[in-house]
Amino acid sequence: MAESVEVGRRVRLPNGAGRPIQVYINGTEQREGTDFTVRGREILFSRPLVKEKVSGARWAAMLLGLFGSYGRNETVDVHFRLGGKTRVISDAKVVS
Repeated sequence: MAESVEVGRRVRLPNGAGRPIQVYINGTEQREGTDFTVRGREILFSRPLVKEKVSGARWAAMLLGLFGSYGRNETVDVHFRLGGKTRVISDAKVVS
């Protein structure tokens, strides 16, 4: 079984990123003030986010089609304005 680990609570925004900022975890929209806050160039989540930790042997087994991956793995997508256009960061890097 794959192991899931807490990876952090923050996602960094690029320079000049502006509102509106929309955040999704695994496709579910999060609410500012409840699920996250924006502080400067960072999104701070109210709880730790979890990523699946997959060993090299497990990657090889998945590549060969022996079995899949069933650990908890949260992906964060962020929509924001930059240069007058809506931009998206898919599977944003989560930092501690």
